Amino acid sequence: MTTLLENSRAVGSSAYWGDYGHWLIASAITRDSNCLERSNFRCIEKALKALPAVKEWQGEFTPVTIERFSHWAVGWCDYLVIDPECKPAVELAESIRAGLENYPVVDDDDFSELEADEANETWRNCYRPKERVEYIRKHRSQFEFADFKDLIGCVRGNYFAGYASELIG
Repeated sequence: MTTLLENSRAVGSSAYWGDYGHWLIASAITRDSNCLERSNFRCIEKALKALPAVKEWQGEFTPVTIERFSHWAVGWCDYLVIDPECKPAVELAESIRAGLENYPVVDDDDFSELEADEANETWRNCYRPKERVEYIRKHRSQFEFADFKDLIGCVRGNYFAGYASELIG
């Protein structure tokens, strides 16, 4: 397992020169990050910012912040960075990273919610009714409709009632 310090040096030496260049990178996302990456990023950020040590920090800057910059290949990058002087934040980030080596999701509920929201948006904005019917027929085993009204709501794009990961994956 790489530590935050090792990860920050590796990433930082080649790609990160922002205002907090000496801080540690807890997580990163880009414009092209998938639901899992975005969910983990926001859950790590929420956990770190909820720490009493972070809320009560007396330094000039908050010890946990997001550094955003444009990038020619991926559009933009967000780094969730931690002041190395804030030991509780560093310890929590290390603990979360260690947990991710055994299970890739920080918060199952957040991930499922984000995945469902993205599937609903894709279903509503990227499929016309005829395409929705074709998708439902082709992937019938994914759908369990309570009644005809439920089926019609799905076909009209009100919501996606199948497996979100299959639609957006």
